[in-house]
Amino acid sequence: MHDASSGGEEGDPGPRLLKLKEFSSGGRGFWKDVPAVDWDDWRWQLKHRISSLARLEALMPTLTPEEIAGTQLANTKLALGITPYFFNLIDPADEFCPIRRQVIPRIEETLTAPWELSDPCGEDSHSPVPGLVHRYPDRVLFLVTDRCASYCRYCTRSRLVSNASGYDFHADFDKQLAYIQQHSEVRDVLLSGGDPLLFSDEKLEYLLSRLRAIRHVEFLRIGTRIPIFLPQRITPELCAMLRQFHPLFVSIHANHPRELTTEARDALGRLADAGIPLGNQSVLLKHVNDDVTVMKALVQKLLLCRVKPYYIYQCDLAGSAHLRTPVRKGLEIMHALRGHTTGYAVPQYVIDAPGGGGKVPVNPEYVLSRHGGRVVIRNFEGKVFEYPEDREGRPQFKPSEDFIAPELV
Repeated sequence: MHDASSGGEEGDPGPRLLKLKEFSSGGRGFWKDVPAVDWDDWRWQLKHRISSLARLEALMPTLTPEEIAGTQLANTKLALGITPYFFNLIDPADEFCPIRRQVIPRIEETLTAPWELSDPCGEDSHSPVPGLVHRYPDRVLFLVTDRCASYCRYCTRSRLVSNASGYDFHADFDKQLAYIQQHSEVRDVLLSGGDPLLFSDEKLEYLLSRLRAIRHVEFLRIGTRIPIFLPQRITPELCAMLRQFHPLFVSIHANHPRELTTEARDALGRLADAGIPLGNQSVLLKHVNDDVTVMKALVQKLLLCRVKPYYIYQCDLAGSAHLRTPVRKGLEIMHALRGHTTGYAVPQYVIDAPGGGGKVPVNPEYVLSRHGGRVVIRNFEGKVFEYPEDREGRPQFKPSEDFIAPELV
């Protein structure tokens, strides 16, 4: 399942790729007798989350010893929480199910290497006021809550999210907003957490209104996994409220094509119909999406949902070694995407530099050399080409004296 094959050439995508791109409903599963009015209510979904070992074992008696031990200790690091809707996507017969790997705790979460960090992206050291991270010159990360609809076991912010480790996060909107007001260089504000879309429409509208009233704030973003974990939350009323605040972008988080159900597709469609540009951020995860065919299916399926694949993140150093993959695997995937699928479907692969260095793009080597009067480049097929320019980077009108036509390989 986890081979590196591309599933066929572009004109012949292969049955596995096509199968992964199919849309199907998450279904009702164990909750088939629940009235539709309840099942489709996002508050009902939150109230009935799987949040204890007893409930998890009752629903999935195939838990492994590693999962049982991890769940027993989950509340010391990151709480267990899975919405009924998302739980239905798990294959109980497959220990390596890509959905299961993301949300069911394992004992490996408690193993921390010396080089791992509780705050791998250095957010706390770039926090001028509680709940606000100012790491890049013209933009800030505005943390609004420590709660999520479901909890990702590789969470880079596990020190804060769910408060299982006692971080005791409390947003202070007045202080956060005052800092933004006082810093005219801030033109871009990203709301994150936790998940901002867990707020009521009224609370979220209040916060967005306060931000939009700051004249130098040009651009608002919301980072959320709600359309994937809890598509019932994306109501027409929410979308109508959000469309007041353009330009407003929403970044979602899907890691595997199975997460893009008909329910998720419809929720994303409602956001897109409200004029909200959508981007996706994936994390490269072992036995989830460290596979060329899976990642190609994901990015192509995202476009079918009107979502632009934006980032693939190398998994952060946050006690998640059992889910991390080598950087070379990410480079292999990027090489298999570039030129082999639609350009819109190709995200940027990045490593968030440990300790607060920010996002660093990581790409296969396409520039082979820059010297003399030429730049030698390699394309997606491995063929080599020359782009002429002089030593100062100016266009060339005639070949340099040492010009040699490169041999295509």
